[in-house]
Amino acid sequence: MSAIEFLAGAPVLPAAAALRPLLAQQWQCGGAAAMQAVQVAAEVPVALVFNGISHAVMMATPLELAEFAVGFALSEGVVEQAHECRDVQVHVHGEGTPDESRAVHIEIPPRHFMRLKERRRALVGRTGCGVCGIDSLQALDLRPESVPAPAWRDVLDVQAVLRPFEALAARQPLNARAGSLHAAGWATPAGELTEVLEDVGRHNALDKLFGRLALAGRLGEPGFVVMTSRTSYELVRKCARLGVPAFATISAPTTLALQLARESGMHLWGLCRPPTALRYV
Repeated sequence: MSAIEFLAGAPVLPAAAALRPLLAQQWQCGGAAAMQAVQVAAEVPVALVFNGISHAVMMATPLELAEFAVGFALSEGVVEQAHECRDVQVHVHGEGTPDESRAVHIEIPPRHFMRLKERRRALVGRTGCGVCGIDSLQALDLRPESVPAPAWRDVLDVQAVLRPFEALAARQPLNARAGSLHAAGWATPAGELTEVLEDVGRHNALDKLFGRLALAGRLGEPGFVVMTSRTSYELVRKCARLGVPAFATISAPTTLALQLARESGMHLWGLCRPPTALRYV
């Protein structure tokens, strides 16, 4: 059984779940302040609960949480295949209150659950974090899997890399209204942008993207990841675990991100801002 079940009741519009209306003062140099209605991105605790045991609490935008949970389970090595995430249920707590939160319950096979218990990584995530919940240097996983080297990747040119970035803004409706969300997208080898997921956390956005692709049976199809963030080592690590051969971001990488990309064989593009992009070698 692998059906996704939502327990929150009636569906809510994305803007209603992800954006909250507030008032702010708009100031101008040499002028008076005026009140203005604005939209602010929601950021709530989301607990990921595997077989009844809470494994992680991430601060996230409360949308596409089934995709988020499945993508997290895959990119963090909790499971190996999307179908191993069974009976995914999203519970809403205290909606609209200061204590608002979500809990995503997932059933995974016993062998994966035993391995998860051994890792004992009850981590608390933050939107800018990297190693939250890792309690020792020995627990830090810096050995990425090798990624495939398809023929299309070796001839991927700058036009194809930049094409999805030219289309990203129009595919970010939440960020257009609130101005504070990251986006992770999937592009074909020709540069066609086919999926875009948004979240206040860059890691969350990437996990949502992987979850969306996995639930549609599209993981492993030719393509590459594009993101509106810097290239952190955690993002490279997640992409390598799922066999993504090329990764492109709007900002620059860190030295550790470059190291992991080289070790995995991934092609890394950064500072993708039309009309130029950097390919790190």
